[in-house]
Amino acid sequence: MSDQQAEIKEPTLWRRNGWTARVIPNEGDEGWAVEIRKDGLSEPALISPWVMGRDKKNPKPFDEPAFATFVKTASEVLDRSARQRDQALKKRLDIAWDGRWYGITLELVPDEYEPYGVLCATDDAGEIVAKHRVAANYKFNRDVANDWVRGGFSAPS
Repeated sequence: MSDQQAEIKEPTLWRRNGWTARVIPNEGDEGWAVEIRKDGLSEPALISPWVMGRDKKNPKPFDEPAFATFVKTASEVLDRSARQRDQALKKRLDIAWDGRWYGITLELVPDEYEPYGVLCATDDAGEIVAKHRVAANYKFNRDVANDWVRGGFSAPS
């Protein structure tokens, strides 16, 4: 374990298993907050209020349950964010045509230089019927998907 990843259990700084929790002053000198970071991420996963100690001036020291709760909450925030990002990048419609069902998906690929989309159709047996690269701003809605299926899955223009 390197020095950067070493476990730390100080009153206002805990680090363990890839997570760091640090007590920071709130803006305007109004109490304290906890900043939770996951190793490898540039931004905190969570910033949450933290309580004063008995002297009503300094922050309360961390303990095991508090650290575990913050890590659990920050993990849930990151998971929720990843799900939302994935949902924004992948859209799906089910289209019925000629007695069969087709799953039509548009998956956006957020390439830094040339973002694009992949339009794909799978039949009711799960077999890929067609797959085409499309512009990142490809219009995807039920009417467009219906026209694409009824048109024989030809490459969109």
